[in-house]
Amino acid sequence: MPLEARISDLFSRADSQYGREYFDAFDEFKQALNEGRVRAAEPDSSSPSGWRVNAWVKKGILLGFRIGRIVEMPLAVAAMSPSPQIRIAGGDTGAIDSQFRDKHTFPLKQLRRDQNIRVVPGGSSIRDGCYIGQNVTCMPPMYVNVGAYVDDGTMIDSHALVGSCAQVGKRVHISAAAQIGGVLEPIGALPVIIADEVLVGGNCGVYEGSMVGKGAVLAAGTILTGSTPVYDLVRDTVYRREGDQPLRIPEGAVVVPGSRAVSKGRGKELGISLYTPVIIKYRDEKTDQAVRLEELLR
Repeated sequence: MPLEARISDLFSRADSQYGREYFDAFDEFKQALNEGRVRAAEPDSSSPSGWRVNAWVKKGILLGFRIGRIVEMPLAVAAMSPSPQIRIAGGDTGAIDSQFRDKHTFPLKQLRRDQNIRVVPGGSSIRDGCYIGQNVTCMPPMYVNVGAYVDDGTMIDSHALVGSCAQVGKRVHISAAAQIGGVLEPIGALPVIIADEVLVGGNCGVYEGSMVGKGAVLAAGTILTGSTPVYDLVRDTVYRREGDQPLRIPEGAVVVPGSRAVSKGRGKELGISLYTPVIIKYRDEKTDQAVRLEELLR
């Protein structure tokens, strides 16, 4: 059977013991994830959102957790080094003791040298079963979870997270302490989408039900969720998640944290305001120049 059919069949079973067919199918599936041949979501011009959810891919990830055994995973310091031998002060060559314990089906991802990926020393982790494109830069400490797709030339800065199944485009800068949420469950839900050339500022959070259009800029501290309306002061409109359609930030929008006054009831009497993201402009030459400076860090 094709891989999709095999994964869906195995996921639907209620077996308590997992034979070779489970692990063979999962290993093939995880390899396809690592190479970017299958994705939790992918562009689809026929869809209203422009993206299609591949629910069977999420089933495959969940299957891996189901069949995995919890094992001790020593930190293999030598795995990404040009030299096969690294001396750890006070320890053995090549690895150090740790309390890193996880499902054996999801070890650390092995990165090929020809991908030219920079993982700067200092506590970063990339979980097996995600795609990392060419010339990606990872500043410590950062984390990329299983099912994520991070395209070419992106920078993931310190203390940043790319969650499970999140889709990140080319030449994106995910700044320090930013959180790109993952959506593994429910299986049919669209994960967070960050299009090409987006700048996600420090301490931003982009969570379930959100899509950020190409070239948009999220100022530091901006939070996007499917339940938070975004006020566009330039186009005099409000963006919301509608039904099963995600919140969509337009291409080139510059979004900053803002607030809106409660308009009725006790909240109005008390003068309370609620947080809301606000689009104050669209990218111009000045914005492009500020973003262009980020290229020096790659």
